Amino acid sequence: MYRVLVPVDDDPDRARGQAAFVADLPGGTDEVEAIVTHALTPEQAEAPEDLKSVDRVETVRLVRDTLDERGIDYQLAEARTPPADGILDLAAEFDVDQIVMGSRKRSPTGKVVFGSVAQQVLLEGDVPVTVVGAHEA
Repeated sequence: MYRVLVPVDDDPDRARGQAAFVADLPGGTDEVEAIVTHALTPEQAEAPEDLKSVDRVETVRLVRDTLDERGIDYQLAEARTPPADGILDLAAEFDVDQIVMGSRKRSPTGKVVFGSVAQQVLLEGDVPVTVVGAHEA
């Protein structure tokens, strides 16, 4: 089983890009499992228990639905904050083979600079990290 961690933020286009990448991984639906996660904001984390599930986050539902349609197994997991630390902790906890991060649209020069979360995950992660672009609806 090839296990990938898919940490999504609040941008639907980036989440679509991440979901498309995972859905197109080689090996078929029987060999890929995704762990979909989102680091709740402090406000979301302070919500009542029935409201703070990562499943309530639009981008998590978007990725979940895409993976469901393609027949890919997945689990949902809440990442702790700060997000980069939460992502790295989940990668170790679930013993993932790859992390699939989303990326903002950047200028040609800006493409050498990632956001702080992606940069920390790239530098400190123990598994390959793939950064994918956005897919507009």
